[in-house]
Amino acid sequence: MGASRRSGLPTSEEFAVWRAYIQTVEILRARVQAKLHADCGLSDGDYKVLLALSETKEKSLRSSELAAHIEWERSRLSGHLGRMEKRGLIRREPCADDARGWQVVLTDDGARAFRASLSPHAQAVKAYFIDAFTDAQLTEIDDTTRALRAHLGLTPMKDRGV
Repeated sequence: MGASRRSGLPTSEEFAVWRAYIQTVEILRARVQAKLHADCGLSDGDYKVLLALSETKEKSLRSSELAAHIEWERSRLSGHLGRMEKRGLIRREPCADDARGWQVVLTDDGARAFRASLSPHAQAVKAYFIDAFTDAQLTEIDDTTRALRAHLGLTPMKDRGV
């Protein structure tokens, strides 16, 4: 099945590929998330926020930048940050240059929780995803992902590690 540019609705075979792909990705994500939560007490959302903050030099981002970075609506992020703040993983501070904005800062407890999650998260990714494929298949998945991201107008993924 090559790349199709034909008009009209997907064929039943194309829909079958789509449904199998989406269902499999959802199950894969759920299993990795469940393992992360069981091993570290972090949700997938916690992990995304902590990862984004840990990747910055200052260990902080404006809330609007964080929302864009993890591709969440700002209202969703605000509620999640409130729960993370109660657990001591992050803190919110008023932005020095914008009275309406907030700076989200990684706390020492948040950094420790994130570091503690790295190995269990990597082990889950390896067990549920990497180990299912040969090196050649992983290269094909990478090529496919790049093509899909380009088609959707998304920026290429940076090499971010776990």
